[in-house]
Amino acid sequence: MSVKPEHYDVIRKPIITEKATMAAEANAYVFQVAMESTKPMIKEAVEAVFGVKVKAVNTTITKGKEKRFRGRPGVRSDRKKAYVTLEEGNSIDVSTGL
Repeated sequence: MSVKPEHYDVIRKPIITEKATMAAEANAYVFQVAMESTKPMIKEAVEAVFGVKVKAVNTTITKGKEKRFRGRPGVRSDRKKAYVTLEEGNSIDVSTGL
């Protein structure tokens, strides 16, 4: 499967947090993805970009919070995260970037 430019539109960036690092030990990796992306699109993009076999994709949408910035109210944007579980024997080095 060849890498298409739209695959890089689906996967925005890897998420590297404590929770994501713990998930990586269970062969699951966390990515910020486009809001309009679907699970099959995410699976195809991860398999093409990283050259691995995906077992499952779980997604979650985090609504943006209302926060104050320099005393003025503002709203953070909504985010969609994908928890991608890989088949046995596959791994991704998220520290190298996309």
